[in-house]
Amino acid sequence: MARGKIQIRRIENQTNRQVTYSKRRNGLFKKAHELTVLCDAKVSIIMVSSTNKLHEYISPSVTTKQLFDLYQKTVDVDLWNTHYERMQEQLKKLKEVNRNLRKEIRQRMGECLEDLSFEQFVSLIEDMDNSVKTIREKKYKVLGSQIETRKKKLRNVEVIHRNLVLEYETTNEDPHFGLVENEGDYNSILGFANGGGIGVGPRILALHFPNHHHHHQNNTLHSGAGSDLTFTLLE
Repeated sequence: MARGKIQIRRIENQTNRQVTYSKRRNGLFKKAHELTVLCDAKVSIIMVSSTNKLHEYISPSVTTKQLFDLYQKTVDVDLWNTHYERMQEQLKKLKEVNRNLRKEIRQRMGECLEDLSFEQFVSLIEDMDNSVKTIREKKYKVLGSQIETRKKKLRNVEVIHRNLVLEYETTNEDPHFGLVENEGDYNSILGFANGGGIGVGPRILALHFPNHHHHHQNNTLHSGAGSDLTFTLLE
């Protein structure tokens, strides 16, 4: 069965185009290698795909530069001098830019001001004022950030301090004041003071007495009939 003839035009499908490029590139490199071996030819092929990937084949016996030199000698064209001249022109432009930048830096430092006109002085002052403004804004922004960070650290330290103080006060309470958990033949008292301060305002004391003990009557609030829990109001 004969193969169908492919129409030579751009392949629109990107995947098919890349596959075709890869197959034909390998075939072209294979033919170049055959020419090198069979005919002792010097072959160099440089290819760049649509995705900007470089592929190259060069005969093992030569380098790319040697082939370019041979090409220049054969066609009597100097490719390197033209390229060198373009590079020299580009280098000259870059040196001029560098010289102007260095001069501008010295002027901002108060040097090389002799050749400036009045308009150039005004422009230089405006540029320096804008630079100082930008630097000052950046400085205040950094300071504000540092202040906020220190405030957060200080708040964290204050929280830790309050927790430690609360833990210390809790572990060092008067042993006569506490929550009644077990019944016994002893009196247990839970004290509360208004505002959390000792001796500030009236305090309510919860007294636990066994049922066979005598109950105090003065300023006493009983929690209920038959209860052994008594609340005493102290002024």
